[in-house]
Amino acid sequence: MEIILSINAGSSSVKISVYKAEPSSPTPHQLAEATIEGLTAPPAKLKYSRGDENIKGKELEDIASQEDAFKYILSHLQNDADLPELSKTDDIHFTCHRVVHGGDYPHAQIIDKETFHHIAELSDLAPLHNAPALSIVRAVSEILPNAKNVAYFDSSFHATIPRHISTYPVDQEVAERNKLRKYGFHGISYQFITDAVASHLKKDPTTLNIIALHLGSGASACCIKNGVSHDTSMGLTPLAGLPGATRSGSIDPSLIFHFTHSAGSLSHAAAGHMDITQAEQILNKKAGWKALTGTTDFADISSSGEEMKMLAFDIFVDRIMNYVAPYFAKLVGEVDALVFAGGIGERGARLRKEVVRGVECLGFGLDAERNNQPGDGVVADISAGDARFKTLICKTDEQLQMARGVAKG
Repeated sequence: MEIILSINAGSSSVKISVYKAEPSSPTPHQLAEATIEGLTAPPAKLKYSRGDENIKGKELEDIASQEDAFKYILSHLQNDADLPELSKTDDIHFTCHRVVHGGDYPHAQIIDKETFHHIAELSDLAPLHNAPALSIVRAVSEILPNAKNVAYFDSSFHATIPRHISTYPVDQEVAERNKLRKYGFHGISYQFITDAVASHLKKDPTTLNIIALHLGSGASACCIKNGVSHDTSMGLTPLAGLPGATRSGSIDPSLIFHFTHSAGSLSHAAAGHMDITQAEQILNKKAGWKALTGTTDFADISSSGEEMKMLAFDIFVDRIMNYVAPYFAKLVGEVDALVFAGGIGERGARLRKEVVRGVECLGFGLDAERNNQPGDGVVADISAGDARFKTLICKTDEQLQMARGVAKG
């Protein structure tokens, strides 16, 4: 038996799932899950589930960083009398970390000094994402010296994107020197979606063609051709493509210089391990639905009759449609399914309805009842009976995807 901590560090949260891997089972069994949210909007709050025990919204004082959150969660897990598998630090055999930007790494990597240094260098391309993950890797090395650290990269799934799609039309000598190309993200989620949908459709994953939408506070689209990434909406960084809770998504690149003439100077938010320009701070943290509506709660936005919330909803639908149709064309109409995933994709019945209505001409259609009540399965079919192509919901699970990778070795 091996105990795995699957760690997902965001810019304002830390989520840890605990798994037990048995040699006799291909899928690790989840023992517990803990999340601390609100690191950038204190007080931070804890959510914890283990068996019948559930803690929701417990406010925490003096938890202000990802490292603080990790240490608190680890202590909470080890002090849970009903979780004897984690009573000692030596009980933890593996920690797997979601790292947003992996550069040219096409696969997961054991984190050693060289890997750590490489990920740190990539923090310039993802200052709001790689730095939090690295702070936890450092903490794990100190607190759990016997655990093996494994990095899973959101960008690795997209290593298959063809060169003519990943290349930006700028001076290639400069681009190659500075590693400027489309990388793509949410890859751990897209790998889970690919495997889950192929299993649901009883297809060989290497023959699967889908248009996948990972829609959450961060949102992206992916064209998956023959089971691998062919194109995706995010680019050099996670900022490109769809708008999100606080991200602008793709805009005219000149806009930021008209918005603020000090775009290239360091933001006041830059601190310690993070160097963030004002442009990055504005477009990553002060844009998106929050800038339009004052809230990041998409459920509120989706159900509101307020003008700006209705506008934010319509913008999101429009920008999603901007990817569905081109990806349909890139798959030459040979599409197994349009797949909604991520928190909003899974729970946003109205959003799914409006997006599918917008692309009905391509052959998609929804069953209204199933769209509103899709059930509890990992994959749910919400297609209309007469639709030419399927529309599915997939409950993606990045922590489980990483733990599976560790268990497989």
